[in-house]
Amino acid sequence: MSRPRAYALLAALAAVPRAVALAHERGRILAAFTDKDDIFARTLAHSGTFGFLPGHPSAYTQPLYGFFLAPLYWALGRRWEVVGATQIIVAVATACVVYEIGRRVVSNGAAVLAAALATLHPYLIWHDVHVNREILDQFLAATIVLLVIVLAERRSFVLAVLLGIASGLGILGNARLALFPVVLGAFVLWRVGISRQSVGLVATACVVAAVVVAPWMIRNDASVGCFTVTTDARALWKANNPNTYRTLTHGGWIDAVPPLPGAPPSPQDAYERYLATGTLTPTNECAQMRLYSHRTHAFWLHHPGAKAKLAFLSAQMLWQPSVVETGGRPGAGTFIDTLRSSSEPLFVVPLYVLAVAGLFVVGRAFAVLALLIAVYQTAVAMLFVGVTRYRVPWDFVLCVLASAALVAAIHRIRDTGRFAAPRRAQVEP
Repeated sequence: MSRPRAYALLAALAAVPRAVALAHERGRILAAFTDKDDIFARTLAHSGTFGFLPGHPSAYTQPLYGFFLAPLYWALGRRWEVVGATQIIVAVATACVVYEIGRRVVSNGAAVLAAALATLHPYLIWHDVHVNREILDQFLAATIVLLVIVLAERRSFVLAVLLGIASGLGILGNARLALFPVVLGAFVLWRVGISRQSVGLVATACVVAAVVVAPWMIRNDASVGCFTVTTDARALWKANNPNTYRTLTHGGWIDAVPPLPGAPPSPQDAYERYLATGTLTPTNECAQMRLYSHRTHAFWLHHPGAKAKLAFLSAQMLWQPSVVETGGRPGAGTFIDTLRSSSEPLFVVPLYVLAVAGLFVVGRAFAVLALLIAVYQTAVAMLFVGVTRYRVPWDFVLCVLASAALVAAIHRIRDTGRFAAPRRAQVEP
């Protein structure tokens, strides 16, 4: 299949089911399941302030998704059609990037299959049309992986700069990726060997990523008072305190963790109080960030056994085939909830099995990269908390591995008429 035809097919596979989901969910796209990114985007579009309220700048969220929504709200209005259609376009672009990864790792046929699997992921079809930052996480994740593969092949300064830009944007969208450029740099050095050129390329990518993130941190230092990507350390504490394990094992999400006794209201609490009473409660985001960071580190230091137990649970929640069900989840108790809980394991269990088989089919380089990504995801989940929505933006890697295994098996059956050990792919990325 030619590249234009593949793109057209993948565009249809990505857009049509999401359009159906968008039409069904149109009344809830902006009325439910939204979070503070939507609030920040509205405030930015209407007043020029990135925060909960005009004239009160905040760093209480990772900024990328809010920056993505704000121009849409400013230019076209805050409408479900605008958000849904734009995010469907991003989903189509993601499918095309996954296709390009598959072309380089396996073959053109496997690439189409990999991108189709990735875009028809049952969880994503519903998730992608709602106000969820993971739509950008997946696109940037796929772009980063593609750039790493091509950089290892061509060793281009321009590609290193592009990788740095994509990595920096990824961090602005998800602070969990803060150390990911280092992991990618180590992979590139392992792949091409240590030389002045390779070290320069890795250093360029890391420096450019830092340059992309730095203006936002400088803004926070000047406007909020601390040099950071986000001041929301309370989320990290809610995932790391003596009450977290019990909350998660009893069906609650970390938002249900009891608050710290005597703690001041967070910026989001103050915003909700303002909406209810019209009274603005002063908050110090930076002081709260330091407070909750200290409490988190104290939990790690003084309760290592509890933290180890919690880390194991977090890794399990990240990788379990069924959707993690917690109180307050979007669509809880509806047919959407039932559909996700039943269809997700039917998709993910075979995907896991085929992905493991694919590790022995693809070239060694991509197998190592896939394992590095899985290890990094797991480590971050163990540090913070794991849930289905944090894993699915990276499931395209599993889809590439699974498609390689499927295509290899089909070729073996066609050639020999029976199952046999699949041959290793000839293309080494």
